[in-house]
Parts: sequence; structure tokens; C-alpha cells
Amino acid sequence: MRQRVITAVVALAIFLPILYVGGIAIELTAAALAGVGVYELFRMKGLAVLSFEGVLAILGAVFLVLPAERWFPFLDASSNFLLFYLVVMILLGISVISKNVYTIDEASFPIVASLYAGVGFQNLVVARSEGIAMVIFAFFIVWATDIGAYMVGRKVGKHKLWPDISPNKTVEGALGGIASAVIVAVLFVLVQSNLFQQNLLTMIVFTIVFSIVGQFGDLVESAIKRHYDVKDSGNILPGHGGILDRFDSMLFVFPIMHLFGIF
Repeated sequence: MRQRVITAVVALAIFLPILYVGGIAIELTAAALAGVGVYELFRMKGLAVLSFEGVLAILGAVFLVLPAERWFPFLDASSNFLLFYLVVMILLGISVISKNVYTIDEASFPIVASLYAGVGFQNLVVARSEGIAMVIFAFFIVWATDIGAYMVGRKVGKHKLWPDISPNKTVEGALGGIASAVIVAVLFVLVQSNLFQQNLLTMIVFTIVFSIVGQFGDLVESAIKRHYDVKDSGNILPGHGGILDRFDSMLFVFPIMHLFGIF
């Protein structure tokens, strides 16, 4: 527990100023986090990230995260996905060069790894471009869900939510997480009434969706780790595991918030 607290304090001391500054600082940080996320996926699968597919996968994630209008001004402002698709074309093209020694099956993993890490952290950058309060709102929703699910599940949890994937999670805990997220969202919306275009009732409905999506993102990460038979996605954060362990819910919540027009 002591190690977890120390790591959390140090991580927040580094991340919060970057989040406050925004701009290039958060863009580079998000790109680095996406790259580490790809590395962790390769590590779990037992692949070398310092390989042609590993380097291309990280490059693809970075292309998705860094805003084209700032980092690739010689291209159209919406070129991020085209640059990513260039990486996809190269990976698929290797099947031709290798005469199908390297096939589409092998190419699919680095492509999915890039999308998973890249799109999630891309939307963190987009949210921050709308203001720091928007990012804090998303973090509060996820943290409230996690804390509520843990506390309620520990107290009254009896019915397993998805035992084949995450045996400790319960239905009662999941509902407690949703309720906690709604309470926090209502307080946040009341304090920041000018932040959202949606009314309070709509935001409550959206928050329920975000909480469910965040919990599902957590389960997806658990499924990946169970598939590869690893406890944590990495060890970059002592006591907490890897970057994907800490951002698994965020990688799902930020894109859905964007899709719903919250930012």
C-alpha cells in the first residue's frame, strides 16, 4: 500500500502540471503514454517492440495522438488517420515482400495495438484542447466509479459480474460504481454549470453510460491480461502496474465522451 501511495503522489505531481499547461506538453505526454501502451501490449504477447512491426505500431499510435495541424502542418488538418493508414499499408505490404511469411494475421496485432492505445490518448488530447475542466470531469467519473465499485462490492457484493474475466468484480459493485459516478457528475455539473451544453438530466444519463463504458474498458484490459496470463500490463508504475492498467477505463471513456458531443 505504501508503494502504491508513493507512486500515485509522484505520478500526480508530474502529470497534473502537464495537464494544467496543456498544448505541446500534453500532446507529447499523451503520445509517449500511447507508445508505452503499445510496448506493454507487445510485451504481454511476448513480441519484441524493437522490431519492424513494433516500431511501426508505436509510430502508428503517435500519428493518431499528435494533432496534424501542429505536428504535420504540410498535410491536411485531418491527416492523422491517413498517416495511421500509411502504417497499416506498410504492415500489410510486408506480407507481399515476405511472400506471406509475415501474414495479415501477424499484421493485425500491431494494428489493433496502435488503435487501442492511439485513439484513446488522442481523445485525451482533444478533451484537453476544450479545457482542463473537461479532462478533470472524465477523471472524476472514472475514479468515482472505481472507488464506488470497490467499496460497495467489498461491503455487499455477492453476485459475480464476469467471473471468467475478473473474478473479484460483482454486480453490486458495478451498480455502486455507477451511483458514485452519478453523484460526482451531478456535483460537478452544478459547480461547472456553464461547461456543458447538455442539461442535468441528459448529463446523468450520459454519466451512467460513461461509467458502464469505463467498467467495460477495465474488463477488456483484464481479458487481455488473462489471455496472455500476466498479472499487470507492465511495471512502469510500482504498485500500480503499467500504463494500460491505470488508463484502461480512460481509453474507452474519452472516445465515447467525444462521440456523445461532450467535447
